[in-house]
Amino acid sequence: MSGPGTCPTFQLGRPRYDQSTFLGRLRHFIEVIDPGTLFVSQSRLNASVKLLDDYKSGNLPPGVTDFQLWEAQKIKQAIIHPDTGEKIFMPFRMSGYVPFGTPIVVGLLLPSQTLASTVFWQWLNQSHNACVNYANRNATKPTPTSRFLEGYLGAVTSAVSIAVGLNALVQKSSRFSPAARLLIQRLVPFPAVAGANICNVGLMRHSELVDGIDVLDNKGNVVGSSRIAAKHALMETALTRVVLPMPIFVLPPMIMTFLEKLPLLQTHRRLMLPIHSLVCLAAFAVSLPVAISLFPQMSEVPPPPLPDSCCNLFLHHSHAAVYFSPSTDRSLSS
Repeated sequence: MSGPGTCPTFQLGRPRYDQSTFLGRLRHFIEVIDPGTLFVSQSRLNASVKLLDDYKSGNLPPGVTDFQLWEAQKIKQAIIHPDTGEKIFMPFRMSGYVPFGTPIVVGLLLPSQTLASTVFWQWLNQSHNACVNYANRNATKPTPTSRFLEGYLGAVTSAVSIAVGLNALVQKSSRFSPAARLLIQRLVPFPAVAGANICNVGLMRHSELVDGIDVLDNKGNVVGSSRIAAKHALMETALTRVVLPMPIFVLPPMIMTFLEKLPLLQTHRRLMLPIHSLVCLAAFAVSLPVAISLFPQMSEVPPPPLPDSCCNLFLHHSHAAVYFSPSTDRSLSS
């Protein structure tokens, strides 16, 4: 992260890092999901909000640096919803996604799952995602509650159906050795979660394919809506939702299959769960910012072939919502 000496000039409401490059987006999202903001006190939050208000009104105290302003904006954006102005419940903040989501990932990847445990962990994961999506929704264009429920029920149904169905197929198959069967069963959460994510995108945002989404010119002015841009946005969002859970649900089972053969874990079986949890935490923390940094928040699409058209249009979309949501929300989903 940039220190005070290398900090760019502060711009209110703008990202600190260049969003046209992958590295810039990565550094931006590392700050967005920084769990350190979960421990910010109310007094520090109030001071950050006041500092930004002073900047906006042109009454900054002398000696305030760009670094202090960027930090104040980071704190405010991590805790306060930009549309409602209310504090977001801690477990549903973007900065809480990894620490509060990791126990669910650990549960999903536990070996030798029963039918009940499979259903429970898949339901809990999609419920957590739904709460994060709703807490970080775009409140300037309210989404009907029925659409959130539709997306939630579709995601839960698809996740549970895929997980239970694949587990049943693996258990009935005689082609695999016991070790191979166990590894495959551990990998089942990935297609279940990825399938649920795609289902959620389709159910939550299918209307965009009919109505289109806003497109902007290179000065940020809305110039109309586009169904082609909506299709582009949904495809990138769906791809991100497939890429995001891949390292989270694929790497830990493969790593644990290797670690479980070590003499230390063979002798001390009680260490299995703590080490499993640490592996899941590391995979989650590293892969989340990488996955959501793959595509820029603003994508360029060619303008229609009009006579005086001289500039490209820009489409704004989100990869989070994830999961989840309309084109300008702030959510994510695993």
